[in-house]
Amino acid sequence: MKIKINRNILWTETFVNELVSMGVSYACISPGSRNTPLTLAFSNNKKIKTFVQIDERSCAFFALGIAKQSGTPVVVVSTSGTATAELYPAIIEAYQSRVPLIICTADRPPELLDCGANQTINQNNIYKNHIRWFFDIGLPEINKRRLKHIKVLARRAYTESLFRSKGPVHLNFPFRKPFEPDSYTDEVSHSLIEYAKSAAEIKKISSVPEENSKTNKILKDISQLVQYEEKGLIIVGPSENSNNFKQLCEKLSELLSYPVLADGTSRLRFGENISNVICNYDAFLRSASVRKKLKAKIIIHFGRTITSKTLDLYLEGLNAQRFMINEFGDWFDPSNKSNAVINEKPELFCSNLINELKETKFKRKKTNWLNDILLLDSKAEKIKSQIIEKAFFPSESRIYSEIIKLLPNQSNIMISNSLPIRDFDNFVSNSPKELVTFCSRGASGIDGITSTALGIAAASGNLTILITGDLAFYHDLNGLLAANKYSIPLIIILINNNGGGIFQLLPISKYKESFSEFFLSPHNLEFSLFVKAYRGKYSLIKSWKSLQQKFSEAKKQKKFHVLEIKTNSLKSLKVRKQYWEIFSRDLF
Repeated sequence: MKIKINRNILWTETFVNELVSMGVSYACISPGSRNTPLTLAFSNNKKIKTFVQIDERSCAFFALGIAKQSGTPVVVVSTSGTATAELYPAIIEAYQSRVPLIICTADRPPELLDCGANQTINQNNIYKNHIRWFFDIGLPEINKRRLKHIKVLARRAYTESLFRSKGPVHLNFPFRKPFEPDSYTDEVSHSLIEYAKSAAEIKKISSVPEENSKTNKILKDISQLVQYEEKGLIIVGPSENSNNFKQLCEKLSELLSYPVLADGTSRLRFGENISNVICNYDAFLRSASVRKKLKAKIIIHFGRTITSKTLDLYLEGLNAQRFMINEFGDWFDPSNKSNAVINEKPELFCSNLINELKETKFKRKKTNWLNDILLLDSKAEKIKSQIIEKAFFPSESRIYSEIIKLLPNQSNIMISNSLPIRDFDNFVSNSPKELVTFCSRGASGIDGITSTALGIAAASGNLTILITGDLAFYHDLNGLLAANKYSIPLIIILINNNGGGIFQLLPISKYKESFSEFFLSPHNLEFSLFVKAYRGKYSLIKSWKSLQQKFSEAKKQKKFHVLEIKTNSLKSLKVRKQYWEIFSRDLF
C-alpha cells in the first residue's frame, strides 16, 4: 500500500524527530515562506516548545538566552535571503562564548541560485568565520539511504553543538515548492514512513573526558610549582560556573592559600562564598605601592578574559607562570603571557590537582601573601561602603548594590555590556545570596541584550532581571515583542545617561568639540512610550526608596516591567573618580 506525502514535510519531520530523541526541546522560529517545512515540523512536534519572533536578530538572541539558561542546544529557524544575515550577530556571540545553537536556514534550490531569483543569496557556509560546523543538507530525497543521512546529520548537529566543539552549528536546507502537507509530491510505502518516524538507536550522549598524557604532565608540573611557590593567584573570569566548581575551587584555594580574584560575572561572589574570594582587586591594584608589593609568581586562570582592565594591566606587568584552564582550550589572554592552556573542565582540573597534591601529603598554612591580600580587600570594601554605598541618587555606581539587596535567592541577573558590566564588576561585593549571573562576554556587543535576557527568563522559573544601558536597550527594542507575546515577567533596570556614558572614561572625552556629537551621541528618547507600545509596565525611579518600592511591585507582575533610572554620566564619573583617587595614593 502506497501513501501520499509531501517530501519536504517528511524530510523535515524526520530531522526534527531525531533532534527530539537527542534531547532538543526548544525552537525559535521567524516567519517566512521558504522555511515552511521546517516551521511545520517543529511546531507540530509536541515535545518541542516553540517561540515565534518576527525579527530574526531578536529571535536568535532569544534562543541564545534559552541555551544559556538550559545548557542544551536550541534550534533557530529562518527563511532564505537576508533573513539569514540577521542571525549573524547572535551566532558570533554564541561562537565566542561557546553557547550551543542549531541554526536551520531555508534556501532556494540550486537552479534558482545566481540567476536573480527573488530572496536568494549565497548562503553556502555564510557564517564560516563564526560557526563550529556547517553542512548543506541538499534537496530532500525520499529513500531509506537519504532518510538515514538526515537522521545522522541531526545527531551530528546536536553532538557538535554541545560536546565536540561546543557552539553554534549551521544546517542549510534547500527546498523546492510545494511546501504544504496536502500538496503531495510522492507515494511511498508504509514501512518507509515508519522508518522515518523511528527514533535514534542511541538516544543519550554524554561528554566523556579523555585521558590526555600531555595534560597529565602539565598537571604534575603545576603540582610541583604550587608546592614550592606561595605567591600564587587563582583568577576566575566571566563564566557560567557550577556549584561543584565553586566548592572545588574553595578546596583548592584553602589548600594552596591562594586568593581567588573573582570576576563579577564568575558566579563566585554569590552564595556560600569561598572564604578567600577577592572582589575589590580593581580598586587596590590601582595603587602603585600595592602593585609593587604584590608580585605573583604563579597564576591559575579559569573562565574567559577578565573584565577588569586594572587587573589585566597588573598581569601584563608580572613575570609569572600562568596557566589557563577551560574545557575547549580557548586562549583567554590578550597579553599573550600565559605558559599554556589546558583543555579540561575547570571542576575536573581542580579535583585532579587536589588529588595530586594530597598524594604528596602537601599542606600549607595561611601565609602573609594571602593575609595581605585579604586585608587589602577588606580595606577597599570599607572605603567602598563610605563612598559608593553613600553616593547620591542616582549615582550609577551605587545602583548595583541596591539591586542586589532587593533580589530574592535563586534570582537570575543578566548584565549588559559596556558600562553596566564594568560597574557590576567594580562595585558588587560578595553576598551570601544565591544569585545566578549571566552576560554576553563572547563578543561583548550591546546588541540583542534584552532578547537574551528574555530567553533566560523564558527558560527559567526564577525571577530574572536585566541591568542594561540606554543604548543597549535602544538597540533591541524589537525584542520586547516577545516579552509581551509570551508574558515573560522580566524586570529591566534601565540606566539611562542619554548616550554612550562609557566614553566619559576614555581619553577621547577631552576633545569637547567632537566628543558630544560623535561619541556620546545623545538620543533624547522617551523610553516610556516604547514600553507602552509593547504593552509593558513602566516606572520612572526618582529615589533609592522609590527603587525599592517599584521593584517590589515589579516582582508581582506577570508582564515585563521597565524601571528607568535617569542618570548624569559626568556626576556619576565624579563619584567613581573620588573612589579611585584614594587607591592611587600609597595607602597600603
